[in-house]
Amino acid sequence: MTTLLTVLSTLLWWVLYSSIGALFFAIIAWTVLRWIERCPVVFNRTYLACLVWNLIGLAIVTAVAMHEGHLQPPFAPLLGSALLRGALVVDMLIGVLVLWRLIPRIDAHRIRPTSACMAVAVMMAIGFGIATSLAG
Repeated sequence: MTTLLTVLSTLLWWVLYSSIGALFFAIIAWTVLRWIERCPVVFNRTYLACLVWNLIGLAIVTAVAMHEGHLQPPFAPLLGSALLRGALVVDMLIGVLVLWRLIPRIDAHRIRPTSACMAVAVMMAIGFGIATSLAG
C-alpha cells in the first residue's frame, strides 16, 4: 500500500510541476510565436502543447538522472554529462514536433515548423540559463 501511495504521489507532483512549468513556458512561447508568425496564436493550445512537452521532457530528464545516479543536489555533474546533452536534443526535437502539431494560428492555419523551432530554442535557452544558475 505504501508503494502505491508513493507512486500516486510522485505522479501527482510530476503533473503539478509540469503544469506550473508549462504555464511559464507557454507565456514565452505564445509571445515568441505571436512575434514570429505575425498573427495571433491560440494561448490555450500553446499551454497544452507546453504541458505535453514538459511531461515528456521531465520523464526524459528524470530517466537520465536516474541512469547517471544524480538524483540529489548538486546537479552540476548532471548538466555536464553527454547523455543529458543527447537527451536534451531529443527533447528539443519532441518540443518542435509537439508545438508544430498542436498550436494553430487564429486563422486556423498551423504554425510553421521554423516558428516552432525558434520558440523551442528561446524556451530552452531561458530554461537552461535558469538551470545553470540554480545548479551552480
